[in-house]
Amino acid sequence: MAWSALYFFCLLGGYYVIRPVRDTMGIAGGVDQLQWLFTGTLLATLLAVPLYGWLAGRFPRAVLLPVVYGFFIVNLLGFYAVFVTGVAPVIAARTFFIWTSVFNLFAVSVFWSFMADLYRSEQARRLFALIAVGGSAGAIAGPSATALLAARIGTEQLLPVAAAVLALALVCIARLRAWGGGAGAPGVAGTDTDVGLGGRMTDGFRRLAGSRYLAGIGGFIVLYTLVSTFLYFEQARIVKAAFSDEGARTAAFATIDLAVNTLTVLLQAFVTHRLVLVAGVPLVLALLPVLVAAGFLLLGLMPVFGVLMVVQIARRAGNYAITRPAREMLFTVLPREDKYKTKNVLDTLVYRGGDAASAWLFSLLAALGFGVSGTMLFGAAAATVWAALGIWLGRRYGDLGGRLEDTLRGTVTPAGGGR
Repeated sequence: MAWSALYFFCLLGGYYVIRPVRDTMGIAGGVDQLQWLFTGTLLATLLAVPLYGWLAGRFPRAVLLPVVYGFFIVNLLGFYAVFVTGVAPVIAARTFFIWTSVFNLFAVSVFWSFMADLYRSEQARRLFALIAVGGSAGAIAGPSATALLAARIGTEQLLPVAAAVLALALVCIARLRAWGGGAGAPGVAGTDTDVGLGGRMTDGFRRLAGSRYLAGIGGFIVLYTLVSTFLYFEQARIVKAAFSDEGARTAAFATIDLAVNTLTVLLQAFVTHRLVLVAGVPLVLALLPVLVAAGFLLLGLMPVFGVLMVVQIARRAGNYAITRPAREMLFTVLPREDKYKTKNVLDTLVYRGGDAASAWLFSLLAALGFGVSGTMLFGAAAATVWAALGIWLGRRYGDLGGRLEDTLRGTVTPAGGGR
């Protein structure tokens, strides 16, 4: 658990060192071009997902994980060389913005794929929230280091710093592989981790289309992106109306971020794993959607900054500390092909597609004359469906987990893809 938490710390710590650099490069690439940068991110994701599927099919995880993170480290050093030499600064800035946006989703997705492959379902219920504490600590340490170093060493020099932090993640991977054993993950008898998964680069899409369980996880992610996007748009409107000064707006956002990070660490360290063990995965997956539905209704009645702040803090901290670890547990009962191939499709392409679709839906509702109350009511209805889907997924997870335990004891035949 300690090595897993350190791995996640290095991963998010390295990312959050370069995230402010990404935002700076987004401005350098032109504020009026940001919509094209988001479109470019989606297109880059469309290209990267099949390539990752091909790599996962050809190489064992002992090779796959170092190759993926090694590729990102080399890219960082390459961007550093380009920025220092000043070659095509605008193009380089836009390319770095897109690359960082793709890197974030892929790096975290691969991490949780490894965790789902490494731990048994019962272990995940006890440990995933505590492992997530490492990531939250990295999310605090990364921007803190950037704030301390950026003015002293310059923006470009942060890239080698991030590369060095990511290199430490490779050490953690090696230690975890040694602990897990070369022949298979702990408790997963007969799992061969020394060969590639085989198959085609599009297998993740095929398996997603053929499994109600996996499609349900996809729907769960899309509904999360919908409520998040609706709240983000409403946040922009409320904050603009509440604060006329740009500095006051920045301070308001910083206050929300500080509260989210603090609450997330406290929940992960002291609440989440106990909540999962006591309440069970179905209720844990439904908890945040129910809170968000109530928050939408409250915002519809009182669209003011104080209410928005409470809802956003609850939504973001609840996702990081409770919903995301519980969602990652859903993959522990699936075959390795789904843990690496299908999960990556869900975490990257489905997530980005949900973001884009939700943004257009919000605009459509506004064009149709939905006011704040109508839009918030729509969001509450979506959150209610989200909660019901979470309960169904949690129950299905329990069924598949019980079947897997029976399989490991040799009492039944494996069920396959969790349909």
